[in-house]
Amino acid sequence: MSATRTQDDQERGISPVDDTIRKVLADHGRLAVDAAGLDRHADLYEAGLTSHASVNIMLALEDAFDLEFPDRLLKKSTFSSIASIEDAITELSEGGS
Repeated sequence: MSATRTQDDQERGISPVDDTIRKVLADHGRLAVDAAGLDRHADLYEAGLTSHASVNIMLALEDAFDLEFPDRLLKKSTFSSIASIEDAITELSEGGS
């Protein structure tokens, strides 16, 4: 899978949630690549995300979206891609806990 945004991503438009996730990744992810150009399904750990940085990402996302990640979502797969982060945030925003 390509690590950069696909034309499909660009054609679908970028949601406000996606934009915020990318900003948090840029500010706290310490990625080896520009978060703005990543495909939403790209593996963030392959892009340089560390476990320490993923904790910082989680805390910044909690602040940005005014939510709290429950224990069951505190796993590597939740933070493995922009898409998986967005899925978790959508679930939590809709009342999932």
